[in-house]
Amino acid sequence: MESLVTRSEFWSGKRVLVTGHTGFKGGWLALWLQRLGAQVMGYSLPAPTQPSLYEAARISESVQGVIADIRDLPRIESVFRDFSPEIVFHLAAQPLVRASYDNPVETYSTNLLGTVHVLEAVRHAKSVRGAVMVTTDKCYENLESAKGYRETDRLGGHDPYSNSKACAELAVDSYRRSFLSGAGTAAVASARAGNVIGGGDWAVDRLVPDLVRAALGGKPVVLRNPKSTRPWQHVLEPLSGYLMLAQRLCDDRARYAEAWNFGPLEGDARSVEEIVRLAARGWGDGLKWAVDAAPQPHETKMLKLDCSKAAGAGWRPLLHAEQAVEWTMEWYRAWRDKLDVKALSFEQIERYSRLMAGGKSA
Repeated sequence: MESLVTRSEFWSGKRVLVTGHTGFKGGWLALWLQRLGAQVMGYSLPAPTQPSLYEAARISESVQGVIADIRDLPRIESVFRDFSPEIVFHLAAQPLVRASYDNPVETYSTNLLGTVHVLEAVRHAKSVRGAVMVTTDKCYENLESAKGYRETDRLGGHDPYSNSKACAELAVDSYRRSFLSGAGTAAVASARAGNVIGGGDWAVDRLVPDLVRAALGGKPVVLRNPKSTRPWQHVLEPLSGYLMLAQRLCDDRARYAEAWNFGPLEGDARSVEEIVRLAARGWGDGLKWAVDAAPQPHETKMLKLDCSKAAGAGWRPLLHAEQAVEWTMEWYRAWRDKLDVKALSFEQIERYSRLMAGGKSA
């Protein structure tokens, strides 16, 4: 993947718009694009948590940003006009399953209408060459099967979050067919990734942030579904796929303007309990857990992706679950000990880039 992601002549000076840059994945993407020499503009609400990767890694020091709502179409369009992005990564979202049960209308308006707003801005911006619309692996109609879902499988989603992302996928496909398929239009693809972990995530009701908060507070974290299996992966894994996909869109829209899965290594899906044990090993003393026996809102228990399509395009994951958790807890330990986590974030990006250059898994 070295020629794809670390090709400085492609990214150097590129005007890149990242929605959701104050969030977890968007923040890491903004840092990586900065390292590649891109001119990055962010569009997002304020950092959604306190603490946050955005503040801890001091992303605002080197990334321009507009603090605004993705549901504000006139504001989005004005940013497109003023910045004239060449590449767009859309990550702004309401990203939590349990929060979607509490606020379904907000979830749909953000995840579906927000996506439509970005697509509409892309449609009218002649500067845009490629756009990667990020959704989720949860957009599939989940049959609790051990077989990995492929991009051609039926979309669905039980909870409002998952369903809103399936709706967003349908909107992307509609815009691509209706407005963004001819010569001179932007090439648009969607990217579906699994449960992402990494330093700087502080969202509520996410496993690793809950573990760290509990450890810092001297309390055990309460696990809702310890046997649930997910395709866990370090945040840099799908981001490398998004970067690759953006480059491919600019080179060959006919082949790449589609939906793409970016999941972990084959056979590397792990249960919640396994991830907790790995995190406890990486954190050290003080990280404990217990099981919540109370009834819980529906969440899928088995979810795997088939990433053979992305593999055929030259992408593959490089970190096993053990390494993903190890890198994640390394970041949180540094934050706990008041070390420079911005420097560590860049060092982990560099470390991952060296793995890509070598073409070997860690």
